[in-house]
Amino acid sequence: MLRIARSVYDAAIDHAREGDPAEVCGVLGGDRGTTGHARTLRRAENAADEPRTEYRIDPTAQLALMEEIEADGEAVVGFYHSHPSGPAAPSPTDRRRATWTGRSYVIVVLDGTHPYVGSWRWTGEGFEREAVALV
Repeated sequence: MLRIARSVYDAAIDHAREGDPAEVCGVLGGDRGTTGHARTLRRAENAADEPRTEYRIDPTAQLALMEEIEADGEAVVGFYHSHPSGPAAPSPTDRRRATWTGRSYVIVVLDGTHPYVGSWRWTGEGFEREAVALV
C-alpha cells in the first residue's frame, strides 16, 4: 500500500493538468517500507524525446532531486508521471525503463471525467499494483 498526503495527490494532479497533453514527472519523498508514505513531491522536467507518449527524468536532475529529498530527512518513496490519454496502468515503455526496485511508480490519468491516480511497486522483474490511500 502507498499512503499519499492529500497535498501530494493534489499537486500531482495539478502538474498533470498543467502539462497536458505532454506527460509530466517527478519524485516522491516520505517514508519507505511495506507501506510507503509519500509526504512530498518534487517536479522534474520531462526530458523524453516524445513527451506526449513517454517520460524521462534527466539522470543529473533526478540525482539532485533525490539528494534534496534525503537532505530533508526523507527517503525516496518513488516516482510519478502522467498518462494524459491513458492507460490507467504502466505502459510497455514504463516497464522497460523501471529500475528502482521496491519503489512506487504513481501514474496520474486524465482521460476521464475525474483524474485517476494509481500506484504500482517495481519488484525488479515487474510491477505489482498497490492500493493508494489518501491521508
